[in-house]
Formats: sequence, structure tokens, C-alpha cells
Amino acid sequence: MLSSLLLETGAFLIFLEEEDEMNTKEQIAKSIAVALKDQLTEKEIQHLLEKPKKLELGDVAFPCFTLAKTCRKSPHSIAEEIKNNLTCEIIKDVQVIGGYVNIFFNQSIVTKQVLTKILVEQHLYGSQQESKGNIVIDFSSPNIAKPFSMGHLRSTVIGNALANIAEKNGYQAIRINHLGDWGTQFGKLIVAYRRWGNQQAIANAPIEELLKIYVKFHEEAEQDETLNEEARAAFKALEDGNEEALALWQWFRDASLEEFNTIYQLLGIHFDSYNGEAFYNDKMATVVKELEEKELLIKSDGAFVVEVEPMPPCLITKTDGATLYATRDLAAAFYRKQHYDPKKVFYVVGNEQSLHFNQLFRVIEKMRYGWAKDLQHVPFGMILKDGKKMSTRKGKIVLLGEVLEEAITTAKRNIEEKNPKLEQKDSVAYQVGVGAVIFNDLKNDRLHDIEFSLEQMMNFEGETGPYVQYTYARISSLLEKINEQSNEVSFEKLGDQAWPVILLLEQFPKVISNAFEQADPSQIAKYALHLARLFNKYYAQNKIVAEDHIRGSRLAFCQCVANILKESLALLGIAAPKKM
Repeated sequence: MLSSLLLETGAFLIFLEEEDEMNTKEQIAKSIAVALKDQLTEKEIQHLLEKPKKLELGDVAFPCFTLAKTCRKSPHSIAEEIKNNLTCEIIKDVQVIGGYVNIFFNQSIVTKQVLTKILVEQHLYGSQQESKGNIVIDFSSPNIAKPFSMGHLRSTVIGNALANIAEKNGYQAIRINHLGDWGTQFGKLIVAYRRWGNQQAIANAPIEELLKIYVKFHEEAEQDETLNEEARAAFKALEDGNEEALALWQWFRDASLEEFNTIYQLLGIHFDSYNGEAFYNDKMATVVKELEEKELLIKSDGAFVVEVEPMPPCLITKTDGATLYATRDLAAAFYRKQHYDPKKVFYVVGNEQSLHFNQLFRVIEKMRYGWAKDLQHVPFGMILKDGKKMSTRKGKIVLLGEVLEEAITTAKRNIEEKNPKLEQKDSVAYQVGVGAVIFNDLKNDRLHDIEFSLEQMMNFEGETGPYVQYTYARISSLLEKINEQSNEVSFEKLGDQAWPVILLLEQFPKVISNAFEQADPSQIAKYALHLARLFNKYYAQNKIVAEDHIRGSRLAFCQCVANILKESLALLGIAAPKKM
């Protein structure tokens, strides 16, 4: 332990002693390792540590069952030996229950460690300072000439949150919007435009009109199979550089990007690259040639494939020589490796593409590139409407832009009813409305399907983003109202209800780490909800503006909670208004 010092941070003067940088779990693991005479490493012990189901059973528990065989003793005997040899400043009491060592923390010491660290580090609390290199995150990736629907929301917000979380974990995130701007669907669209398109109507409302003729193509193609042959020929002409086809394609792309960027601005999302599938047209031949040179390319019914058993073969080129998704994704993978040298690559794409990515990674592995192991598909479930997948082909979609606008309008109406004197209502309504849509998605396990419900999305009570935002705003308003500097903050007399909050605040860095390792933003959303609930329970039972000797500590405690709520929302891509 180092010398005492007086720290000034924000409005608080904190008298403290500098503590070891280790968190509670690391300190406990180190102490147990010494008690066990290094029979297990500290990392092994950390992995075994558990949180008891009930607070009265302790703050952390160590099971001794795995040691029973090697030590040739009962778990209870091992637990007793550990108990008798534990020496750690943060431990107040140790109880042996069954084969568990149940440890109770010294709440005063741990409280000071946790809250001081948060006040000092502020938004950097939980950040890993060591640079880990680049991570490429491929997300959103809508098809051009099609509306930006609710079906695109999941990839967009999950990918953006993962990019934020990756940066918190020490990576430099490269955000890539791999636009669907190539493929046979553009042959269909070109044919549809030639037959039913109206240039002026499309110029006035490009996405809306292009959707109409795209849907019409599929309706007509069900009766006339020759339309699909015509579409395949049109796409082949596009690949071969036909001027008319390329001009139409460029028009479709420019109009789409303009509309997409409106949505991205609403969501507060940016990208480092919009290189879509078309960007890799001149880069595929090199990959195909290498596959051929490495004798991996096999002719099958006139097409060329790579065997990736036990999966079906990965189709590289079709019988007419046209390329496929796999060809372009292979070219993209090699380009990104050369251009960004990423330590990891996340493909945030729906569950239904799992086979495609498994095939893709296996092909690269068969090409004898070790970095194939750094490629990861991050799948997610669908947003369903009436239990069914939304379909652009059949025109059964819900436009994301309309949902966002309605969410903002609903938020504005709620503000007018509950806080009509609030300043900057429009700005707050935008933050709350958009935040509600994003949070509603991210609070769910990404692998689960979500039933689209505008009513549920607009419900700002309970398990929602606005609930977390409101908790942050409540604390911010309180701190602004008091706005005083305390001579000393000792974190004493916070109240019994503060301890569960302290334990949760201490877990924040681990939650961030787990959310990245498991590519699961929902862990942070659920954490934020849990923290907001615990704090509101504390707030209801404890007077913050209390006597002078405890007011400073309680205000500092509130500031810590506010810091973590704001950072949790920021990682999810959600703003935290100071007033609501």
C-alpha cells in the first residue's frame, strides 16, 4: 500500500490511500493461491470463483470439489485449510459451507477502492489501455435499391455496439458497410426498370419506386420463368461492363446511399468504408487463380467449387462464369487482411448465413492461411412480423425510418405531458426516441428472434432504454441542483442498500470484457438495467441531501453510478440526456 493523498476530482475532494490496481476477484484469487501453496494458478482460481445466489451467503465463493481428487481430501477439509490461511485486506469474514469457501468483503475498503477508481478514471473506467491492434467489423450492409427496413436494424445496431465495445477493450475498430451492391438481384432490377420503370417517378422517389418494380418483377416471374433467365443475362452484361447496365446500377447505388445516410445520421452511426461487393470485382480473379494453383478448385456440373466437407461444396463460379457471394467475400477477406492487418474480423450477419461463413472460413483455412482463425461470424436472430420474416420481395416490410420518426414523436409527446418546461425538447425527444429503438433490440440475446411490436418499442417504462436514461437524468439533475464541493469524501454511511450497487459497479470492467469475448452487447444492456434498478431502490430508501458529514459521500456515490450508466449507454450507441 502506498502513501495517503488528497485527490480532487470534479466537485469532490477525496481523502484516500492508493490501493493496488487489482480488482476484488484478482485480490481474492491471489490470496487463495498463496493459501493453496500454488496448487492452482491465480487465473484458474479466478475462473472457479462464483457469486453466491444469495447475498447473505457471501460476496464471492470458491468451490473446492475439483481439488478433492488431487489433494485426496474432502472438499470441506480443503475449504477449512484455505479459510485458516487466507490473508487479504479486503476480506472481513470467511465461512465454510459444504465444500465452499464463502468470503465476505470488508465493505468499507472495497467501497473506497471501487468508487475512488471510478471517480478518478471516469469514462475510462473499464477501458483497456493496451493497444491490441485493428479489428474489422462488417455490419449493416443493406442491399442498394431497397428500402432500409426494420430487418436491417439488428446488424446495424449490434455491429455498432460491438465496434464501441471493441474500442473499450483496446482495439482500433474499422467499421465497414459491405453494401449489397452486386449480384443477380440487380439483373432483376434492370429488367424491371426496362419493362415497368418510369424515370421521372424514380427520380422523385427512388427507393419507393424501385421497390415497386422489384416486387412486381417477382410477382410476374412466378408466372413467367423467362424473366429470371432475362435477369441472369442482364446481370452477366453488368459484370461484363455494359455501359447502359452500369449507368443504371450507379444511379440505383447513389440514390440508395443518400437515403441510407439519413438513417445512419438518425442512429448516430458512421462507417470508415462503404466498399460493397462491387468494389471487389477486379480482385476476385487473383483469388480464383490462387485456388486453382493450390489445386483446390474442382469442376462440378460446369461450375467450379471448393470441397469443404462435411459441409456442401463452396460454389466459386457458376456455369456461365458469373461470380457469387463467396467469391466476392473471399476477395474482401484478402483485401482487408492486406489493407488493415486486423487481429480479428467480425461479420455481423444473420443466422441464416451461418453455412456461407463456415464455408468461407474453411476455404481460407484450406488455402493454408493461419489468419482464418481470426474470422468470426456474429450471427443474430430475425425481427419477425406476425411470426414471419419480413420480405422485400413480397413488399412485407416495416421501414426503419418511419419507426424512428414515430419513436421520436412519441418521446416528444411524453415530454410535453410530463415535463412541459423542459429545455431543448426536440433534442431530448430525439435522444430518447432513437435510444428506445436501439435499446429494445440490444437488450435481447442476439441469437433470439424478436417479434416486431411498435407498442412494446414505444413503451418507455420498465425494461427500456428510456428507463436507464431517466435514471441518469435524475442523478444529473440532483448533482446540478446541489452543485457544491465537499471538503472530504470518505464513502462512509452510504447506507446498507449501497452495497449491492458497489458490487455491481465493481463488475463493470468484467462485463465489458465478457461482452466483447462473447460478441454480445445484450450483457451491457442488461447490466445497465440492473444498475438502474438497484440505484433507484437505493434512492427511494436513502436521503441523498443529508447531513453535511455524509452528503458528500452520497453525492460522490451518485456521481459514480451516473458515470457508469452514461458509459453503458454510450457503448450501446445511445445518448444520455442530462434532463428528461
